[in-house]
Amino acid sequence: MTQTAPRQRRTTVESRRVLFEEAAAIVAFEYPDRLELNTLARRLATSPRQLQRAFADAGQTSFRTYLRGVRMERADELLREGSLRVGEVAEAVGYSQPAQFAKAFRRHHGHAPSALRAAGHYQ
Repeated sequence: MTQTAPRQRRTTVESRRVLFEEAAAIVAFEYPDRLELNTLARRLATSPRQLQRAFADAGQTSFRTYLRGVRMERADELLREGSLRVGEVAEAVGYSQPAQFAKAFRRHHGHAPSALRAAGHYQ
């Protein structure tokens, strides 16, 4: 016998989509700040578990992965502009340790930020 996943009510799906969109909007503006799931949930008047579910269902990701993705995309933009050093980019996107930033950037983009700049990919 094949088990199927339980179907969610339309209102549940919609409320999680709205919650995800509200959280994503906050992340888009506050990604350089120290953002935590619990604090964000409190600001959105929901529980951390409900926010986790919203990210999983509506965003098809986790909060941490989503936040890291936003930061990495912004870091890519800043590196392309070329006016900031890698350490400054790290700080600008919310990393206090440049080594942590470089590791996250490498995992996300497949190359170290300094290697891309040295190879002339960023002007």
